[in-house]
This record gives sequence, C-alpha cells and structure tokens, in this order.
Amino acid sequence: MEAFYIPDRAYFFDRGLSFECQRCGACCMGEPGVILVTIEEIKRIAGFLKMGEENFINTCLYPVGAGYSIKEDKGGRCIFYKDGCSIYPFRPLQCRTYPFWFNNLRSEENWHAVSRECPGIGKGMTYGKEEILECIALWADFIKPG
Repeated sequence: MEAFYIPDRAYFFDRGLSFECQRCGACCMGEPGVILVTIEEIKRIAGFLKMGEENFINTCLYPVGAGYSIKEDKGGRCIFYKDGCSIYPFRPLQCRTYPFWFNNLRSEENWHAVSRECPGIGKGMTYGKEEILECIALWADFIKPG
C-alpha cells in the first residue's frame, strides 16, 4: 500500500477523532452514489444472505467500471438499509471506513460539515491518527486505478 499522506505532518486529527456508528442510515441515504464492492465482499455478503454469487450480482449489484456497486432505490438509499443495515457485519470496505474518507479529512471544515450529517461523529471510541490514516490508505488503495 503506497502512502499518499505525509506521515510526520501535523493533521487536525493528531489527537484522534471519536466515532461510533449509530446505524441511523445518514451515510446510506441521500444523493445517489456508488457503493463499491470487491469480489471477496461479494462472496461474503452473498454467503451471509444465503444467495448464490451470480444471483446476488444480478439482483443486488450493477456494473461500474471494472467492478460492481450495490444498488440503491430511486431516492438514493442503499437497498440493504431498512431500519438499519441488514448486512452490517459484512458491509463493504467503503462503508466500514466511513467517515474516515480522504475528502472528509482534507480539512477540519470538511470534517465539521460531515459531523452535521453523521450523529456518530464525536461519540464512542477515539481513533488515533495512525488508525485514521490507515482507513484513508485502505480506501485510497482500493479505489486506485489499475
């Protein structure tokens, strides 16, 4: 995994950030987007749902680039969010690393904007700088072209 951040640089989150998912669905709804899933995630989620992989792909995903995205309803809600995430223990990396995404952490202002939408920010355990940078790096490595 290539580091795209400066390890010794000061960040606004040097002392960590608190977050605990409230399972409210704020990050699962809204403007339509892309919820990327890997082949391994497809296998795990299909197994959890007791569906064959091909059936899962045809029913729950759509092609995007060289991979797949989880479908959303017309309002932009993930099809697995109904009064909570029905695949929470097996949710994709994109979901597992939220809200510690690069764009959310580019500035303290971005982080505050996201915290107005996500009630889990500021609650629960405190993630240290290294854990946060690892989340960013995992997601950046996943979406890196090629």
